[in-house]
Amino acid sequence: MNYTKWLIDTDISEVSLVGGKNASLGEMMKNLSYLDIRVPNGFVITTDAYISFLQHNNLIDSINCILNSIDYDDNVSLRRETQKIRMLIQNGSYLSVLVEEIMDKYRELSNEYKQNETDVAIRSSATAEDTKEASFAGQQDTYLNVRGKDQVLEKIKSCFASIYNDRAVDYRKTMNMEQNVKISICVQKMVRSDLSSSGVAFSIDTESGNNNVVVINSSYGLGEMIVGGQIVPDEFMVFKPTLNNSYLSIIDKKLGNKTQKMIYSDNHDKRTKLVHVDNERCNNFSLDDVKILQLAKWVCNIENHYSERNGKYTPIDVEWAVDGITNNLYIVQARPETVQSNKNINTLITYKIDKSDNPNIIARGVSIGDKISSGSVKIMFNLDTRDTNIQFNKGDILVTEITDPDWEPLMKKAGAIITERGGRTCHAAIVARELGVPAIVGVENITSILENNQIVTCSCAEGDVGFIYDGKVNYELIETNISNLPKLPTKIMMNVASPDQAFLFSKIPNYGVGLAREEFIINNFIKIHPLALLHMDKVLDKDIQNSINKIIHGYASPKDFFIKKLSYGIARIAAAFYPNEVIVRFSDFKSNEYVNLLGGKYFEPTEENPMIGWRGASRYYSETYEEAFGLECESIKYVREIMGLNNVIVMIPFCRTVEECKLVLETMKKYGLERGINGLQVYIMCEIPSNVILADEFCKYVDGFSIGSNDLTQLTLGLDRDSSLVSHVYNERNPAVKYMISWAIKTCKKNGVKIGICGQAPSDYIDFAQFLIEEGIDSISLTPDSVLKTWFKLNEILHIK
Repeated sequence: MNYTKWLIDTDISEVSLVGGKNASLGEMMKNLSYLDIRVPNGFVITTDAYISFLQHNNLIDSINCILNSIDYDDNVSLRRETQKIRMLIQNGSYLSVLVEEIMDKYRELSNEYKQNETDVAIRSSATAEDTKEASFAGQQDTYLNVRGKDQVLEKIKSCFASIYNDRAVDYRKTMNMEQNVKISICVQKMVRSDLSSSGVAFSIDTESGNNNVVVINSSYGLGEMIVGGQIVPDEFMVFKPTLNNSYLSIIDKKLGNKTQKMIYSDNHDKRTKLVHVDNERCNNFSLDDVKILQLAKWVCNIENHYSERNGKYTPIDVEWAVDGITNNLYIVQARPETVQSNKNINTLITYKIDKSDNPNIIARGVSIGDKISSGSVKIMFNLDTRDTNIQFNKGDILVTEITDPDWEPLMKKAGAIITERGGRTCHAAIVARELGVPAIVGVENITSILENNQIVTCSCAEGDVGFIYDGKVNYELIETNISNLPKLPTKIMMNVASPDQAFLFSKIPNYGVGLAREEFIINNFIKIHPLALLHMDKVLDKDIQNSINKIIHGYASPKDFFIKKLSYGIARIAAAFYPNEVIVRFSDFKSNEYVNLLGGKYFEPTEENPMIGWRGASRYYSETYEEAFGLECESIKYVREIMGLNNVIVMIPFCRTVEECKLVLETMKKYGLERGINGLQVYIMCEIPSNVILADEFCKYVDGFSIGSNDLTQLTLGLDRDSSLVSHVYNERNPAVKYMISWAIKTCKKNGVKIGICGQAPSDYIDFAQFLIEEGIDSISLTPDSVLKTWFKLNEILHIK
């Protein structure tokens, strides 16, 4: 019998002998060491050893008898009967030959690290876990910082028993798997991440399935804090297509809430403990750029290896750790990603919430999945409901502080899950994705905010932020077969404002982004007037100064804060739609909008009619605002030339004259952006009658036009589109407006300049979209919710014609 093996002597072909986790570790040690991917050394107690243990103690028939007696609809029965099985295993005795083999290898491992008794992690590895069908996240037990003969033997036996945890037994029942799975154990050298950092990483975006990015979660100390959900980790996103070039491919960073970390403990019974993290470290990222890029490259190499081995694309997720003594990075686990990779890519299912009645937002958190669900709140602090008289019914909204694997039998009944703690890769998030249940995690104090039996709606369909609405809010579920969309004579693009929703929107068929507004990123992620960042001395209000300093804390300078924040927002959109073109419009705030940013009141004039005042191009070259515009130019340069997202095109809004266009181009060049250099294209918004009348001249200085039908209608008809008194006159389909658009299209075609439209009209009026196609427009950019319906409707109309 094969009772033990070194990890390096096994591989993925031996899953039945060493389990999914150990097979994967061995596969990496054996086949990926040439890429300098480090895996801590260790050895395996095989499934043969486990079966021999059961046979030696005459347990197989007893276990089967107990399994057959379980009522899976009764949590008490499940808990009671599985505990009986675990006690039988814990009370069993080892074969002497097994003890000898384990101790021989433990001594060799200790000698390798020049220790008498080295500290190890004892990890379970079942034959059915970490497969492409099911992850078994946290089902069996792991024990950290184990040291010495007695502890090693004790924890191995505990891992044997953990295959019959009530959560694992119920999970196998839910997944229609055999209950008599076998288990292997890994005894692996501990990485001293208690002195550094650790976390998880995915080779695919876990929410949208976009495979152009690596998503990394990181925190201080041992990694169980992330999966356990005790903290909100830092999150980093790395763009794969430029990763192996000379680019800094980190396209986003989000600071987590790392108030605690898990470290070693000398307590014999409990070898780890939680300690607080000081404020300075909390406010700094737990992983530096060098390690982020190194880890991302490793993740991609592991993904490539498994994809080649399996003969098809195989996204993976890994657990990693940095040793605080050597500063070396290690992979401690790798497995197939099981949610996005198993979805039907030919069917697009979208949820759209109805906000017509302005539903009240109770709270916000981290959104998991993309579904919406309403139900009755059930607040639970533990699984024993007998003292609280809570009856948890199928479809109820589970509200709790945090979940662990013991909660899974209840979680599968929930209509949605809300937790006070946790991030995108905590236990609740992992299981919710696998069960297909919407979850909102990291919602502070939600157990105090909500009440039992209160009706709420949980929306995970609005990007990275999950919203909890008061009451039952209507929503629409749209299922579309996108495997064979009809071809249209023009490109359908999208208007995308929010970086957080970009990856979700990118799943909708498209030819890129026709309009990405910088204003959304500045207003929602930067929140500070750019001149206030550059001239803090002119901000006289101490409270505003304190607010600004708090927001920019951790960045090299106020300027660095603006450039990085804007760059990350733009990069998320550009990466989501890569390699399709993404047209980013420079900021087009009006003075009455800029003044609302922090510090804005010190730098903005009061205008009678801001809509046709100091906005767009006229700001960029002015002495008063030029340096602020320079920050936008540097951000675009950073995205294109440092991150490598050269699919970004820039667009100048509200450019009244040809002279203004030339001045803006000169100003851009001053700050490192020059049309034609490194392939940079420059577009102009066609939204003023002068843009149409002088289109021949404008075409000499730009690569493309984008019709802004909102402003073009306003200025062609001579009305204020914000005024309700003349709203009945406002109509993009007015013959005068259509004449202007037709003129612009013909002129651009004559000059070989691309022209599209990014205004609202094609989204609202199908006949207007038809008019544009018949005029020969190159692209139509629509709001995401109208792309598919417009696509199909246009095909129908054009086909009939």
